[in-house]
Amino acid sequence: MGMTSRHLTIVGAGLAGALLATLLAKRGWQVDVFERRGDPRVLGYAGGRSINLALAERGLHALRNADADAAVLDKAVMMRGRMVHFLDGSQQLQRYGRDDSEVIWSISRGELNLTLIDAAEAAGARLHFDRRLDHVDFDRGIAHFLGDGASHPHAFTALVGADGAGSALRSEMGKCTPLGERTEFLGHGYKELEIPPTIDGDFQLEANALHIWPRGGYMCIALPNDERTFTVTLFLPNEGDPSFETIQDGADARALFARDFADALPLIPELESDFENNPTGTLATLYLERWHLDGRAVLLGDAAHAMVPFHGQGMNCAFEDCVALANHLDGDGDLETAFAAFEAERRPNALAIQAMALENYLEMRARVDDADFLLQRALERQLAERHPGRFAPRYAMVTFRRLPYATAFERGRVQRELLVEATRGRDSLDGIDWAWLDAEVERRLSPLASEA
Repeated sequence: MGMTSRHLTIVGAGLAGALLATLLAKRGWQVDVFERRGDPRVLGYAGGRSINLALAERGLHALRNADADAAVLDKAVMMRGRMVHFLDGSQQLQRYGRDDSEVIWSISRGELNLTLIDAAEAAGARLHFDRRLDHVDFDRGIAHFLGDGASHPHAFTALVGADGAGSALRSEMGKCTPLGERTEFLGHGYKELEIPPTIDGDFQLEANALHIWPRGGYMCIALPNDERTFTVTLFLPNEGDPSFETIQDGADARALFARDFADALPLIPELESDFENNPTGTLATLYLERWHLDGRAVLLGDAAHAMVPFHGQGMNCAFEDCVALANHLDGDGDLETAFAAFEAERRPNALAIQAMALENYLEMRARVDDADFLLQRALERQLAERHPGRFAPRYAMVTFRRLPYATAFERGRVQRELLVEATRGRDSLDGIDWAWLDAEVERRLSPLASEA
């Protein structure tokens, strides 16, 4: 690829688009980024919902590659584990990892987006705001953007779709070739609410935790923010009782909280108006059979594989996509080769994390307060200590390591079978046959590869 062709056009200056622009510009690419919203640095951040996100090792690794990790962590709040709030009002912290070296970070989407847009511009990317992708003439290599009441044609070498679950580029690509697009709705939705700071400006709950109120078929979670608030998300089925069908207004929401989330109710003063004014979010998984159109366009992040939020990996996976695509583009092949190799590497991993995110919803809402689960979890920790080179909890493989999601998924399946077998019919770990169990770990699990 001669230097003249090292030009890419990114659609979308959200988290993935801005990060990818930074990574490519730092590597000497000419990058144009088109964003349908105005410049958030001028207008303030106008996001959708999902106010804060959980940043884990995969995402941090990508931010380190973009030299943006320090600026981001500066505004993040550490979460050491899940603080489970039981129906009787009692609480229990379930740590995510071994110690404070294994934590996740709660970060505001708006602040993160601003940091990455600044980084992209500093690295030399050209950003074009108020430019919505209208249609693409792939044969002539011209993309048409709308903004300021006019159409803006832009000649491109190749387009990268970082424009989210409702990707405009994806629908344009789909007009040229079938992408095998399939969306599976979860049948549950969500509402965002807020816990403000105390009168003297402090957190109202333990700050360094992801709070969770598991209630079987539904749940509430709360993530801390830099400004001492918590963003609360209520997840409910779309139908049944209780559901968004039966909980229709602020009074219904208050009654639900009084019954099922009593300790949270006094912390959410604007419950009724938040419930009535904030939109009900939908939850779905997007599957595509192909992510690229020869060498002319490629999709990544939510545009290629939107997932439900229950593993906190949507952003982390998208950031990992960005690093992978930048690495494939640095090879000496052409764009088509790079895009195909990127898709071949990332698609099986996207499918694995999509499956794990769906499984994690069941775990969060129905299992974190379940005796069998807690016993398996205790055994999982002991096995991880006894076999550090072979046995790592699945959550840790996904969250604190960078081995491929597909590998974590498969190893996790083998490990879960072992945990179920070893704890079947037991209510404690006393009398477990360690000799048998240690031998089975050695037999069923290969040594964990170290990560470069």
